[in-house]
Amino acid sequence: MRSFLDHLAVERGAARNTLLSYRRDLDRYLQTLTAAGIDRVQAVTPELVAEHLMALREGTPGRAPLAASSAARAVVAVRGLHRFLMAEGVIDHDPSVDVRPPTAARRLPKALDVHSVSRLLDAVTGDDPRSLRDRALLELLYATGARISEAVGLDVDDVSGLSANLAADRSPVIRLRGKGNKERIVPVGSYAVAAVEAYLVRGRPALAAAGRGQGALLLNHRGSRLSRQSAWQVLHDTAERIGLADRVSPHTLRHSFATHLLEGGADVRAVQELLGHASVTTTQIYTLVTVDSLREVYTTAHPRAR
Repeated sequence: MRSFLDHLAVERGAARNTLLSYRRDLDRYLQTLTAAGIDRVQAVTPELVAEHLMALREGTPGRAPLAASSAARAVVAVRGLHRFLMAEGVIDHDPSVDVRPPTAARRLPKALDVHSVSRLLDAVTGDDPRSLRDRALLELLYATGARISEAVGLDVDDVSGLSANLAADRSPVIRLRGKGNKERIVPVGSYAVAAVEAYLVRGRPALAAAGRGQGALLLNHRGSRLSRQSAWQVLHDTAERIGLADRVSPHTLRHSFATHLLEGGADVRAVQELLGHASVTTTQIYTLVTVDSLREVYTTAHPRAR
C-alpha cells in the first residue's frame, strides 16, 4: 500500500488531503481482507471486493455506513491499488475491474444570494490588524472562488502589484495553487484589491512582528501562516454575527462565486477554469442552481405559471 501511495504522491501529484483519504480507505480495505483471512493480495476475489463495497454502504458493527460519495471514493482507491499492482507485476488479474462505485446523489451547492454575501463581507468592521486580515480573507474568497486552503496558501508575492494593475486599468490577477499543486490564474476585483492593500499596509506588519510568517500573506496572532481551520472559523464567526451561520460552510463563498457568475451570463467552461475543476461535469452542477432560480422567477412572475 505504501508503494501505491508513494506513486500517487510522486508520479500523480496527489494532494495531501487526497492521500490521507486514500490511506483511510485502504486501511478499511485491508481490515476487510484480514477479517476474511486473506494474507496474500493474489488471493483477493471479485466477490470479496464486492462484499467490501456492500459493507461500506450498509455499515458494520461499530461502524456507520458511508454516504454514496464516500463509498465511491473508497472503491476508486481500491481499484487504483489493484491497477497499480497489475502494472507492477505483483498480480496477474484485477479482482476489482467489474466493481462499480455507487452513483452519488447530485447535491446542489449551498450558495448565498448577492445581498447575503454583501452583508457577510460588510460584517467585518474595524481597523485593527485581525479585522483587516479577516476582511481581506473573505473578500479574496468571494472575488476569486478560491478554496480556503488556496487562500491561506497565498504568499505576499502572489498579490504584489494588484493595486498597480488596477490603477493602470489592467485587470489584477493572482496565482492560486489548487489540488495536486496545479496553478491557475484568477482575476481579482477592486473590492478585494482594496481590502488586501489595506491589510498589507495597516494590518500585516503588526501581525508579522509577533513571529516569523516569512512570505505568507495571511498571518495569525502569532505571526505564522493562518491555518485552514482558523480561516474557516473566521468565516463561521462572521456569519454567526449576522444570523447566517446555518447557511455557511467552508465552500460557501466559492459556491456563491460560481453561482453568481453563471447567473450573470458567464460561460460554464470559463467558470470551470476559474474554479480549477479538472472536468466541466463538476462545474455543471452549478447550472442546476441557476435553473432552480429561473423556475422560481417563472413561478412567481408568469400569470399562467399556476
